Amino acid sequence: MKFKIIVTKTFKMNLKKLTQIEQKQVAAKLKILQSNPHHPSLRTKKIKGFEDLFECSVNMDIIVNILIVETKYIKIYVLCDKTRKSLSQLQ
Repeated sequence: MKFKIIVTKTFKMNLKKLTQIEQKQVAAKLKILQSNPHHPSLRTKKIKGFEDLFECSVNMDIIVNILIVETKYIKIYVLCDKTRKSLSQLQ
């Protein structure tokens, strides 16, 4: 089953701050995420204290926070660096 991906404004702003290579990596991972959110290459982990909130890895430096809703939608909140800081906070 393919999930519908919904991205937030914060995600879009953070995506623009990445290099072109990193943006391509994000795009590739989103395709995988859409078809299988628990694919091993994503290293998806549940975030403690939240029922449907997860994080997955784009590469060793970039993390995506995602919310899986009703097994139909994946809402992507933020891109983070490996320290878990939103890329919008790293200017």
